[in-house]
Amino acid sequence: MKRNTEMCASALIGTGALLGFLLSVLTRLPSGIVETRASAEEKATHTNVVAHAQPLPSTISGLLPDQSHAMADVGYHFANLWFAGDKENWPLAKYYLQGTRSHLTWAVRLHPVRTTSTGAEVDLKGILQAIDNTFLTEIDRAITNKDTAKFQAAYRQTLEGCYACHKALEKPFLRPQIPSAPSVSIINFDPNATWPE
Repeated sequence: MKRNTEMCASALIGTGALLGFLLSVLTRLPSGIVETRASAEEKATHTNVVAHAQPLPSTISGLLPDQSHAMADVGYHFANLWFAGDKENWPLAKYYLQGTRSHLTWAVRLHPVRTTSTGAEVDLKGILQAIDNTFLTEIDRAITNKDTAKFQAAYRQTLEGCYACHKALEKPFLRPQIPSAPSVSIINFDPNATWPE
């Protein structure tokens, strides 16, 4: 009896090793050489489903979020930037300025050129470069110098620059303003906060 058990165990181990070897060989074969009957039947069924499926986007742009999603993130960072600067929490202001710049870049990457109703093309990359090199640089300078008055003036100028872009894109109804409340209530804007530690 003991000998039968040993033989069965050896047979199982040998069979397992053989199956493992065969599977490793089969997975190394070029695709198409080995096709099971079930796979062939699945392909026939799949063809009918694909024939009635919606077309996939021809470019990756159809798979990315809309530019308005990225701009909502810009609004989040830029609104919180106002409160960080207003409270003179300069490290936090720097953080929100970096977030604003990053998400503006993302928005432009999603849609670098817009076409107006007249067919004119609006180069958003050029507009972003101009805003970044002027208004956002002024905000950055005010943060570095810890100058609240210059920060507030540069912030207002940036809003005017943003609105000029919105108008150029035929979206004058997107009128930015100085925010009245932070976009987030969980962040403490007080630079002297002691809790949590």
